[in-house]
Amino acid sequence: MKSPARLAGLLAAGLTLTLGLAVAQTGPVPNNQPPPAIDELPVPPPPTVQAKAWILIDYASGNVLAGENYDTQVEPASITKVMTSYVVAAELKAGKVKRDDPVMMTENAWRKGGAGTEGSYSGFEVNKTAPLIEMEKGMVVQSGNDAAIALAEHIAGSEDAFASLMNAYAKRIGLKHTHWMNPDGLPAEGHYTTAHDLALLGRALIHDFPESYSLNKIKEYTVGPITQSNRNRLLWRDATVDGIKTGHTATAGFCLMASAQRGDQRLISVVMGEPSDDQRINDSQALLNWGFRFFETHKLYDANKPISTQRVWKGAENEVRLGLTEPMMVTLPRGRYQQLKPVMDVPKQIVGPIAKGQKIGTVRVMLGNKVLAQRPLVALDAVEEAGFFKRLWHELLMWWNS
Repeated sequence: MKSPARLAGLLAAGLTLTLGLAVAQTGPVPNNQPPPAIDELPVPPPPTVQAKAWILIDYASGNVLAGENYDTQVEPASITKVMTSYVVAAELKAGKVKRDDPVMMTENAWRKGGAGTEGSYSGFEVNKTAPLIEMEKGMVVQSGNDAAIALAEHIAGSEDAFASLMNAYAKRIGLKHTHWMNPDGLPAEGHYTTAHDLALLGRALIHDFPESYSLNKIKEYTVGPITQSNRNRLLWRDATVDGIKTGHTATAGFCLMASAQRGDQRLISVVMGEPSDDQRINDSQALLNWGFRFFETHKLYDANKPISTQRVWKGAENEVRLGLTEPMMVTLPRGRYQQLKPVMDVPKQIVGPIAKGQKIGTVRVMLGNKVLAQRPLVALDAVEEAGFFKRLWHELLMWWNS
């Protein structure tokens, strides 16, 4: 019988001969390493975009997949009306207005945003009313400046008061670099936002008010004898696109906030300051295609479900369940889900009493050396303080273990 060392030597010699033949037939392999698996290849760079500022995010996780200048302040143009839609939807949900409320097309709204102006208009007659839901369609589908102003006046009494509502809701959503001055998006000093904030606004509208969001996929709308098409031409080009809003002024350029859902994944793109309508459509389509091709999103943990159970000292209970207050979603390059590594950071000793919802530690999700997501771990149950003798005993054990 050959010794293990002898066998190892023969195997090594055979392997060297085999590799030598392979090199002779196919050319040199750097460092004698096999080519990387497809899943391990880096994600190619995103498409070249002509916009002054742009971003692509995943809806479920909120992760930024790509972008440039997306925290730079820009003019939102008619994408402003997405914020107006959000306020209308929120006020409807609160019961402050109703879908069938008669909304007056005032002379102010008609003069500022009606057919006699250079901007987009809905076509509702001046000094006549229409149900709120119809006026909203005139704003969303036809991008009617007149409809946006009429809705603002109906809900808040004036455009200025409505702008205050817009800013209050924007703060609640978490838009940190945005300030609204009007409901329609016509140029005004102090009226600005960022591509990132707009993406977060689109995400909030989809999540909080899906019924209102669904108006964005209507392709055309008729008011009286006038039928107008939705200006978002992606609705015709890509069946997975169901929103959101175009915008254009001479100073803002051509803008588009788009969203599409393919399977269980939804993406949101925002391009601001494009040179033409065709360019904003083409760039948005390219970004969405790239994002869906190279990224996937998974829910790793549910909200209010235990991730870990930890020992508790000096508590009436000896253990506490730890979890998250919200589902944990993570977006990563396709095919690398199995390479994710969760890491929990919790104190070495957890001492009662513990309040329900109290932050105890942190859970991080790693892909290689990169942190993809991080959330606080909280106590899912309250743990009361133990009695005197148990606390004394645990004090002794803690000292001994330390």
